[in-house]
Amino acid sequence: MTDTTISNAIAVRDTGPGALVAQHRQDIELVMPSHMQKRVGAWIRTTQGLLRRDPKLMEAAQNDPGQFMAVLMDAANLGLTPGTEQYYLVPRWNKKKGCTEVTGVRGYQGEIELMYRAGAVSSVIVEVVYEADRFEYRPGRDERPLHEIDWDAEHRGELRLAYAYAVMKDGATSKVVVLNRGHIAKAKAKSDSASGKYPHLSPWATDTEAMWMKTAAHRLTKWVPTSAEYMREQLRAHAEVAAELRPAPVTPGPQPAGLTDTDEGPIEAEFVDDEEA
Repeated sequence: MTDTTISNAIAVRDTGPGALVAQHRQDIELVMPSHMQKRVGAWIRTTQGLLRRDPKLMEAAQNDPGQFMAVLMDAANLGLTPGTEQYYLVPRWNKKKGCTEVTGVRGYQGEIELMYRAGAVSSVIVEVVYEADRFEYRPGRDERPLHEIDWDAEHRGELRLAYAYAVMKDGATSKVVVLNRGHIAKAKAKSDSASGKYPHLSPWATDTEAMWMKTAAHRLTKWVPTSAEYMREQLRAHAEVAAELRPAPVTPGPQPAGLTDTDEGPIEAEFVDDEEA
């Protein structure tokens, strides 16, 4: 049974948003990065399964199917899977409409995925620091943070910091982003899902550590390429440099007057000492 057959079978059972997702399969596949297009069937089934398991999300999608599809198209365009730590689907209260609607929240794994996909980094490190951890980082002195964890400790205390950095393909370390509770609180306050009518449904409430990491990873994107366009620009630049270094073709100059194609050029000779002649 093919992905298309399975998706259509599921769509028969789903008469609401689930069927809508299946109906827009071609549109979703069209905006997806090429490496994701072969998995569009699994992508759709994951979304449909999430709707069936989450009544609040199903209700929000039914309230505004257009908004729901706009969120899914955004996830598809980024090449991220909805309903995972790459890309959360969250019911959000819309005051003007007087009902919930679906909003998309990019997760920390989604931010990291976009950095890797750009092709400029070899590794991305995103971590949180708890009160019991040892953490040291002095800009200008330290290339990377020192983070030591007592893995035997039953409780590491409260969340204290989040940090992120990337190791580039040439071995260099990117800017190190370190955020404290105040930075995290400001980011959370700007989140529609966390400050809406249903904050308990927000990933800020259901997956707090991951959202701390997402905030640090998102700040890192200011310093690390996250678009495949970066790789295309790099390839284009390499091609231009190679073209400049390529030797220009030699065009034969005009032949000396009186010399035809059948004439022989100068005969090679060597000087002979007169005394030996």
